[in-house]
Amino acid sequence: MPDPADSTYFRKGFGLKAEVAATLDTDYSGRLVDLLRERRFVLTAGDTTVHLAREFGFCYGVERAVEYAYQTRAKFPDHRVVLVGEIIHNPHVNAKLRAMGVEILLPEPGAAGGGFDYSRVTPDDVVIIPAFGVTMRDFATLRDIGCVVVDTTCGSVLNVWKRVETYARDGFTAVIHGKHYHEETRATASQVRRHESGAFLIVRDMAEARLVCEYVEGHGMRDAFLARFAHAASPGFDPDVHLARIGVANQTTMLAGDSLAIAAALGDAMERAHGAAYRAANFRSFDTICSATQDRQDAVAALLEQPLDAMVVVGGYNSSNTLSLAAMCASRVPTYHVEDATCLDAESGTIRHRPIGSPNEVVTSEWLAMPGAVHVGITAGASTPNNKIGDAVARIFATRGLDPRAVA
Repeated sequence: MPDPADSTYFRKGFGLKAEVAATLDTDYSGRLVDLLRERRFVLTAGDTTVHLAREFGFCYGVERAVEYAYQTRAKFPDHRVVLVGEIIHNPHVNAKLRAMGVEILLPEPGAAGGGFDYSRVTPDDVVIIPAFGVTMRDFATLRDIGCVVVDTTCGSVLNVWKRVETYARDGFTAVIHGKHYHEETRATASQVRRHESGAFLIVRDMAEARLVCEYVEGHGMRDAFLARFAHAASPGFDPDVHLARIGVANQTTMLAGDSLAIAAALGDAMERAHGAAYRAANFRSFDTICSATQDRQDAVAALLEQPLDAMVVVGGYNSSNTLSLAAMCASRVPTYHVEDATCLDAESGTIRHRPIGSPNEVVTSEWLAMPGAVHVGITAGASTPNNKIGDAVARIFATRGLDPRAVA
């Protein structure tokens, strides 16, 4: 991490919070969401009731990242401002930044590890690092260029980086529960390279974790293992060497229960293979799910205890925390993950959504056409602004032929 005194590196904004507050409020606040809060997260119009999860939408880390991006544009009105990837995984927020003249640098197609081409970035430019962070290689490249760097990396992500770096320092391989292609996971994995012998392995789910468990217990085939994890392991990864000592971490937006279960399975495998004393000395695990992610998952779990006819989850299709919320809901109630309110067509009574595990949207007809009283739950990922949540609530009522202004 750079010296905070570095005049070209900024991590705490520019003292322009008040200057950008009105613009942020205009761009992202939502009247219906405010009303839902006032009414204890329940609104009723006619025979339709909408229940909002008590924790939803923008978290502190997202608010901070977006605010700092707005402050950066205000601080450097005459400079070219470049954002490394998306600030968060919400198309509307990124579109707002583009409209403000912020250029979004996208990963190079086919580049290893989702690399970026910085050849057009100059020392006169201002570069924003998104909430997910960037890899150590990206950071080094930007420092070599000599441009102004505004770092909005979430504090929860930084905590995971510290944990992974500690693993590498102490000779433990970081086994990371996450998506190998996700910006945050790539950045986290790169932290092991602070130490020459540092190694990492990324597991997507329990199925992949079980393959690691099998290898630890001596049942795996080396060539097959290396082929399976070629895209998700550090250079030169040797399972016979690097799985002897394991430290578990996770992408902060994964399902907490899944991360804890994976850690327990890996620890148990080490104990079965080598004994309890060996496990105590050579296995570490810390829950690094961020508090905001956990709060939103807990709120959805509480909401699902109520009788619901449908659940709407609002957020980007590439938003990991939104996908986790949708997965929780889909196991309990008919669930519709929508990118924004425009996916709900009140006139036709259809909803355009992406089912869990599918790469494509589908259109479902008469999704709220059931007779009698209807109860609909709604939540949103940490990158979804309140106005988009409020728009979705309005369209839920409109789909039932109700005016949202008539809520009780």
